[in-house]
Amino acid sequence: MATLTIRTDSAIEKALAALTRDGASRSEATRAAILAAEREQRRRSIRAEAEALRADAEDVAASRELAQEMAAVRAW
Repeated sequence: MATLTIRTDSAIEKALAALTRDGASRSEATRAAILAAEREQRRRSIRAEAEALRADAEDVAASRELAQEMAAVRAW
């Protein structure tokens, strides 16, 4: 496991105090915050990709065409 060293300011110290109030260590709180930030970044990326697909007229048309084809197959 690697070690990470950061400089903190008063805002970070205040946030760390809040995140460690439950007994978590500063390291645990920092690791959890990094993982939460990465998950949120991934969600934003997926959301942006979905919005781009929704705005792509050709992709929407292809999806509708596929849905119609699938509905026709289900009729049998």
